[in-house]
Amino acid sequence: MNLPAIYHSWIDWIGDGTGLPDTVLHIHAGMAILLLARVVTRRSLGTFVPLSVVTVAELLNEVMDRLNFGSWRWPDTSSDIANTLFWPLVICVAVRIRPLVGPGWRAQSPLGARAEA
Repeated sequence: MNLPAIYHSWIDWIGDGTGLPDTVLHIHAGMAILLLARVVTRRSLGTFVPLSVVTVAELLNEVMDRLNFGSWRWPDTSSDIANTLFWPLVICVAVRIRPLVGPGWRAQSPLGARAEA
C-alpha cells in the first residue's frame, strides 16, 4: 500500500470534483481546518492552538507531496504553505490584537464631532 499515492489521488479527486484550482483549495482547506480545530479544541481563534493545527496539517500535506513526487517542488510547496496559512494567521493575529485596542475604541471620523451632527 503506497499511502502517498493514495493520498495524492484523493487530493486530485477533490480538485477534479470541485473544478477549483489548487490555490483556492489550499485557502479553503486552511480555513476549514482552522474552524474545525477551533470547535474540537474549544480554544479561541486568538490562541495559537487552532493555528498550530492548520500548520501541522499543511506540513503533513507537503510531506505527503514530497513522498509522492520523490523530491521537493519548492515553488509549489512555498505557494501551498502561503495560501493555506495566510488567512488563518491573519485571523489569529486580529483576534489577539483586538483586546489591546480597548472596549471604548471607536473609529474616528477625519472631521471629528462635526461628522456626527
